[in-house]
Amino acid sequence: MRIVVTNCNTTQEMTEEIVRGARAAAGPGTTVRGLTPAWGPESAEGWLDSYLSAAAVMDALRTYEGPEYDAVVMAGFGEHGREGVRELVDVPVVDITEAAAHLACLLGRRYGVVTTLERSCGQIEDSLETAGVGRNCVAVVGTGLGVLELEDGERTESAFLAAAERARDAGAEVLVLGCAGMTGLQRTVGEKLGVPVVDGVGAAVKLAESLVGLGLTTSRAGTYAKPLPKRRVWGPGSGDGRGDEGVVRGGA
Repeated sequence: MRIVVTNCNTTQEMTEEIVRGARAAAGPGTTVRGLTPAWGPESAEGWLDSYLSAAAVMDALRTYEGPEYDAVVMAGFGEHGREGVRELVDVPVVDITEAAAHLACLLGRRYGVVTTLERSCGQIEDSLETAGVGRNCVAVVGTGLGVLELEDGERTESAFLAAAERARDAGAEVLVLGCAGMTGLQRTVGEKLGVPVVDGVGAAVKLAESLVGLGLTTSRAGTYAKPLPKRRVWGPGSGDGRGDEGVVRGGA
């Protein structure tokens, strides 16, 4: 089984960190390939970055020329684009935001999300509502750290623990890592917090494996029907126009 994991920003080091987490979660026989957009923001923090990131990720998948893949994992927490990617590619698409929330709902009645900057909280809340898993979320709490500041492991852990206390005080029985750059943190903070901590990257990889293993993929009846055939201009230097006619089928 082959899974492509898309970073939502152009920072290659973050793609590599996400891929390490994805490979750690993947089962035997699953290969993981990271995909970094060729253009877009260096970190996604806010509405402008998110919409720009969504277009860049779709363009990266549209022009992808690597080995064929069986599923896509979108590793941008709360970022836009998942619905468009489900129209674009002809394989299962799992977003780390809803994957983490679905697993959290299996572990407790209420969950909380600990993320980066406070400005991202409303966007994450909207994403959870759109995915149908917002009802059980009692809090989305920011650590005050930017995405690119997560490289400082000690500082990130300290900020996460402080934010997690606020989420638990709000009634969270399960916590979710609210940024792909936090992948791996669940191993170091889970015992200290005394509640389950769900990593969205690992959750998405395991759900993607399950969908592929069960022979399931995105429904084309209604919401995620194939894009209408029409001329689409993606912008100068963004590719050769492939994919404008409909669906990208899991690779080149």
